[in-house]
Amino acid sequence: ASSPAATVGSELPPEPGGSGGPGEGADEERELLLARLVPPSRLKEAVGASLASLCLGPLGGAQRLGTLVDCLVLNYRLRQGPGRGRERGAEGPLRCCGCGRFLGEPVTVPCGHTYCRRCLRRELRARCRRCRDWLLPAGGNSTAAAPLRTSVVLNRLAEKWFPGECERARAGTRLEELLAQGRFREALGAVSQALRADSSDLMLRIYRAESYVGLQEYKTAIEDLNFVISKMPNWPEVYFRKGKVLQDSGFVGDALQLFLQCLALDEDFLPARLEVEKILCDVLSPEKLGESLKESAWNSPHIRNKPFMLGSEVTASYCNLQLCPQQSLEGSDVLEPVCGGLNRAQSAHALNSTNLAKEDGLKRVSSEPLLSGQGKGALLKRKLSFSEQDTVVCEDGRNKHKKQGECTKRDMTLASGTIPGDLIDVSDFECSLCMRLFFEPVTTPCGHTFCKGCLERCLDHAPQCPLCKESLKEYLASRKYSITELLEELIMKYLSDELFERKRIHAEETAEHSNLTKNVPMFVCTMAYPTVPCPLHVFEPRYRLMIRRSMETGTKQFGMCISDSQNGFADYGCMLQIRNVHFLPDGRSVVDTIGGKRFRVLRRGMKDGYCTADIEYLEDVKVADEEELKKLRELHNFVYNQACSWFQNLRNKFRTQILQHFGPMPGREENIQAMPNGPAWCWWLLAVLPVDPRYQLSVLSMMSLKDRLIKIQHILTYFSRDQSK
Repeated sequence: ASSPAATVGSELPPEPGGSGGPGEGADEERELLLARLVPPSRLKEAVGASLASLCLGPLGGAQRLGTLVDCLVLNYRLRQGPGRGRERGAEGPLRCCGCGRFLGEPVTVPCGHTYCRRCLRRELRARCRRCRDWLLPAGGNSTAAAPLRTSVVLNRLAEKWFPGECERARAGTRLEELLAQGRFREALGAVSQALRADSSDLMLRIYRAESYVGLQEYKTAIEDLNFVISKMPNWPEVYFRKGKVLQDSGFVGDALQLFLQCLALDEDFLPARLEVEKILCDVLSPEKLGESLKESAWNSPHIRNKPFMLGSEVTASYCNLQLCPQQSLEGSDVLEPVCGGLNRAQSAHALNSTNLAKEDGLKRVSSEPLLSGQGKGALLKRKLSFSEQDTVVCEDGRNKHKKQGECTKRDMTLASGTIPGDLIDVSDFECSLCMRLFFEPVTTPCGHTFCKGCLERCLDHAPQCPLCKESLKEYLASRKYSITELLEELIMKYLSDELFERKRIHAEETAEHSNLTKNVPMFVCTMAYPTVPCPLHVFEPRYRLMIRRSMETGTKQFGMCISDSQNGFADYGCMLQIRNVHFLPDGRSVVDTIGGKRFRVLRRGMKDGYCTADIEYLEDVKVADEEELKKLRELHNFVYNQACSWFQNLRNKFRTQILQHFGPMPGREENIQAMPNGPAWCWWLLAVLPVDPRYQLSVLSMMSLKDRLIKIQHILTYFSRDQSK
């Protein structure tokens, strides 16, 4: 049975990434805070300070440039205007939290949000886009990441509602496997065949671009990526893919801008952030600060295919990267990022006029000089004239341009579509444990979904999944049972009436558990007394459930009785108030409680394995006669002094143990009838005296303070006689 504990656990620290973590609403606050720390008008100073610090010694690593990257991204985002890049795309019933596309092979992460397997497998993100919780354990350490398990319930719904989209997702997985194996020619053939069947699938164009990159056909890859950008200008990944192509081609400056554009849309896009830090780390390294930007240096065999370098003209180069604060404040003179084409006119011309796959390599384009206002306007016009034509790759491989306003046969939508009513079945949303509609659904690391309460009850008995029996020890230790938000949203949207009835039943059950006179939960273990601490070590499944219900209902109370051979538990007991619960990794807990009201049992019962009882509370009978009250005070003072004498005469060892477990003895009270249970020192003394529990129970049941003091006096007289021997 569960037993009292000698020590009480400390206050629980907040769980990482819990419901209190920052969500999407906190993004703007974080931007304002960063803007106050590093305002856009001080970008030159921030760059200069970074260079000055780097000149003092070698760079310790790319991660030291995180603050500078945040400054650059913030400046880039603010220049685009408020709210730009924050659109989430077309809404749909099944949409990935990361890429916003159809939720193929859904995986629910520990925070409760759901991503497509592709986003997690490629490690495109370190934090959740919704709540910014870590997607990988140990602060984003991928080496310790658990295998990605598909959410069984959500995957079943996707297969039922959108079979065509699911098949496309599986085809994409096969293409990724070919690309990962370096079979680029085979992947190109497969993706080209798929595009002939559905030329509007933008994800296929991404795969085809990756195939072209593997075959070093960079120009064709850029054309596919430009087309995707024209259709989905707020998709961060496509900017990263395009930036990687330019980086592999040698256009590091243009690649840096695209990486920043990606981070402006999604600041937690991990690969883009890493690439920016690497580029800046190489550009700002002390040994390269003195190198020049002469054309001969760019074209030399030694420098060819090396990262873009900044020398003494670092400030001008940053202006050319469209990050100069003066440009951000000049209105029409700002060179806005161009989605449909390359970010610099010279690079755009190079990629459209030169085959980058030639054996002699590619000629680098030098950094642009500072332009006057008129020159900037002319350059901007050239850029816009290029971006007005979106490149479309035909099935035969030839290129053509489509002017703005024209549309292809079917533009890609983000998991949009109406679900027919006959496909909505309440049985698809039933918990396999209680066979009722999901209430607060949680998804385990193995991919199975249960009601939160049902899963907790199963974990009380064994730390494993109720269905597949996979170990959930780490899941239990974290105690992070986050609600699967997508599933809860689907239930609210399509099964609102059934959810209302489910909530009504749950409210009735909660109200039943909240009653403190009818069916009160009983912990059958040890004696408890009013105002006296009673720490408990809870390990039995039935009492784990009982403690959890007491916390969830908000009462934080339960009864404590000693066992009885005939009736199961005694006729009298004491209510315990939970002050703190410290959960251990294996599901056990140390519960810090303190005694409250006394009660008498009227009727016994049983609920889910633990005892219950209908009770009535006990209070001391007040003494109204002045003469009797005077005699009661005299008796009280005499017994109190006798108790203090007995305690002081104890051996130091015993006295120290009592103080550690029960604390110091309460002081004498002026009004001995103020409390319904009488003076607190009486209960403290009764708890520390080594008396038979049956004798203690008889004192607990007394409703007369005079009778209780007489009983305690007899006990002290007996023990004081032993002390004198």
